[in-house]
Amino acid sequence: MDAYLIKFPQGSEIKPHTDEVKTGRHFRLNVVLKHAARGGEFMCENPIINYSRIKLFRPDIERHQVLKIEQGTRYILSIGWIKR
Repeated sequence: MDAYLIKFPQGSEIKPHTDEVKTGRHFRLNVVLKHAARGGEFMCENPIINYSRIKLFRPDIERHQVLKIEQGTRYILSIGWIKR
């Protein structure tokens, strides 16, 4: 299990990817604490939950990304775990 407080400054982005795990099923819960003024949308092909501030998904099997922050700053609390 892990937990991160992540700051996405203006100009940052995360390119499409999946997160490899050796065994088990990887889950991640992202709580958006502050949206960017423009840009920074979370994109996932098939999330489990996809509300404005709550994102639950399987990063090991679903491609996901964060679009470029065009204006402002985005903050998230990201909690992940692997279920064996």
